Amino acid sequence: MRLARKWRLMPPAPPTRPGQRDLTTGPIGRSMLLFALPTLGTSFVQSLNGWVNSYWVGRLVGEAGITATANANQVLFLLLSAVFGVGLAATILVGQAMGRRDLGEAKRVVGTMATFFFGLSILIAFAGYLVTEPLLRAMGTPAAAHPLAAAYLRIIFVALPFFYFNTYLSMTLRGTGDSRTPFYFSVLATALDVCLNPLLIRGIGPVPALGIAGSATATLIGQGVGLFGLLLFAYARRFPIRLTGAELGLLRPDRRLLNASIAKGIPMGLQMIVVAGSGFAMLSMVNRYGTVTGAAYGIAIQLWNIVGMPALAVGAAASSFAAQNIGANRWDRVERTARAGIAINLVLTGALILVVYAIERPLAVRFLPHTPAAWAIITHINAVGLWAYLMLGAVFVLFAVVRATGAVFPPLIILTVALLIVRIPAARLLEPTLGVNAVWWTAPISMGVALVLALAYYRFGKWREARMIAPEPVEAGAPPKGHGSPASEPSPASA
Repeated sequence: MRLARKWRLMPPAPPTRPGQRDLTTGPIGRSMLLFALPTLGTSFVQSLNGWVNSYWVGRLVGEAGITATANANQVLFLLLSAVFGVGLAATILVGQAMGRRDLGEAKRVVGTMATFFFGLSILIAFAGYLVTEPLLRAMGTPAAAHPLAAAYLRIIFVALPFFYFNTYLSMTLRGTGDSRTPFYFSVLATALDVCLNPLLIRGIGPVPALGIAGSATATLIGQGVGLFGLLLFAYARRFPIRLTGAELGLLRPDRRLLNASIAKGIPMGLQMIVVAGSGFAMLSMVNRYGTVTGAAYGIAIQLWNIVGMPALAVGAAASSFAAQNIGANRWDRVERTARAGIAINLVLTGALILVVYAIERPLAVRFLPHTPAAWAIITHINAVGLWAYLMLGAVFVLFAVVRATGAVFPPLIILTVALLIVRIPAARLLEPTLGVNAVWWTAPISMGVALVLALAYYRFGKWREARMIAPEPVEAGAPPKGHGSPASEPSPASA
């Protein structure tokens, strides 16, 4: 009853403004689906970048070029994973602040993390450019693809700051309840990539033929224009979290928020690095079987990325919904968010699996017209591994909900067990018998382990007691602050 009274006494939801949406009221299932669809669209157009690159590189460069981009894109995924967790932590902090109706705290998070991402992205891009060659050698990139991968990856490193800031701003806007604006500018970036890819690879008029480097340059231009367009739009439409005038002083990092974002973000980023590390290990195994198998795996991974998009989109939606409702102390809506997210994921992912089965052969022929040996490999990879994404979607939703409270280590432990302790040893153990098929079969095995552990933690774990930021000490006789962390609010158990 006390908790119910607290909800009734909360400030009313503010009027809807561009770049902001209240996720603490209204029907959850329908609202989450509508929120997830633009995020799903964003994932689709980002995946389209990979497809466009693969299409033109496959047609104009050949299977060695596709193997090169597969290796380079695995590096890019690892680098984006390295900061994904910190960005997600900032998103949760913004979401919780918006749920508490504390716009000032949300802006402090935005300013602090903008400065952090700017400095970090420049540092990683510079270091990565210098170590491109040894990095590709460590991955075991096939000799025929190595020089192409190096040329492609160096330009991707130049584009890395744009990737980082686009990712950060998109996640932050979703924390405020806005999933549409990131979608619009992802479409813009992808449209530029689509148009420029063939022109820069083959050359036209005064534009020289850049080969595989032209594909990476198209991505660089698209990401840069998309980022600056997003910033201009946010200021032109007066988004609530934009910084203006004296608020630019918030770009000076707030140590409390920065420490919380890093402390909670590192374990979340490590989750993605665990996924990337498992992918590296699998790719290294596949590379030993030559460029045909490598090219088939590259196309299959692109298809898997499509099937995995609902898991990412609905997981992002669940994170935003859970964060705002935790900030508002609406724990009943947090529980319903998990159930709705799993149901939506099953429907969307299952539908995409059926679509991929229907189009996989025509796409294989289209992308690798001169390599028929790869077509059957692609079909076999999908037959064995695609259904693992039904389990992955449920895992991502459960992780998104529990992480929104600040419980970041259990999901990391679960993924480490499933992907590093189970999948990699299992693949190596099965390889003498199954050959490269061991890579495909261990995908559903490892995801099954992850799902069982995630369900067990969601049901029996103490994630509801976790907090993103510890409550600030209050001097004797001083009233509690009205804009502190949700740690100062009663938990469901105490209400």
